[in-house]
Amino acid sequence: MTARLPSLNGLRAFEAAARHLSFTLAAAELNVTQTAISHQIRRLEEELGIRLFIRQNRALALTPDARDYLPGVRAAFNDLRLATDRLLRKDDDKALTVSTLASLAAKWLLPRLTDFQEAHPGIDVRITTSTSLVDFQRDNVDAAIRYGRGQWPGLRADWLMADELFPVCSPSLLRGDKPLRRPEDLRDHPLLHTSNANSDDWRLWLTAAGLPADLAKQPGITFDMIFMTIQAAIDGIGVAMGRTSYVQDDIAKGRLVVPFKIALPADAGFYLVAPDGGRDAPKLAAFRQWVVAAAQNKA
Repeated sequence: MTARLPSLNGLRAFEAAARHLSFTLAAAELNVTQTAISHQIRRLEEELGIRLFIRQNRALALTPDARDYLPGVRAAFNDLRLATDRLLRKDDDKALTVSTLASLAAKWLLPRLTDFQEAHPGIDVRITTSTSLVDFQRDNVDAAIRYGRGQWPGLRADWLMADELFPVCSPSLLRGDKPLRRPEDLRDHPLLHTSNANSDDWRLWLTAAGLPADLAKQPGITFDMIFMTIQAAIDGIGVAMGRTSYVQDDIAKGRLVVPFKIALPADAGFYLVAPDGGRDAPKLAAFRQWVVAAAQNKA
């Protein structure tokens, strides 16, 4: 005999209340009243014949039965979301969603994207930015540009480009009262830093240049995104540690200069990654061909 499924509204109320351990927060998430959540939970408990929540001194706790029940309910709702996403994306074959770092999007990808749009006017490109790795099974993303060594299980990784590390600055800093001519002259200028992933770049470069690594600790300015650091260098605020992919266009247009000839090779690079599931959709195949060529200065 097939068991009758309980109320879907009751299950939604249970999952939300269990996640927040609060009827009030569950009601806000589901855009209903707290009274409605209470009624739905009570009805679900009656249908199941078990108690799901215990109220303890204004706190809400799950019963042992509810703790056992919750993972299955949560997995079922996740499966419904994924199935719905797959269904809706069938009608969105011309939309291509690409995830990347905000700085790479601003300084490298977006200035070139017009070429792709002109070559493929029927593809609607959507760029999202995140510092987190994309979960292709959960996120609505077709491809991502990642920085690393190209080893991500289950994903196809196509090499795009490597970076070198080297200082960059406004042309104005090469002149003035304290001209920037030798690496030692960096003592007279603010160093511009980028936190998180690139926080060690200055120390590595200074060591390679034969200067004390502690010079990286002299007063300067730190930004949380590299494109902000680069913009500060363009504005003449100080000297930034550049990476090829982020500064090559500004150097070519004269907004930045490279004051020294010392450059460090990075130990990783940028890749286009996507699920390795056989034949690509035409929109992804077109983007892959274009972005690989663009990274090699062929597009």
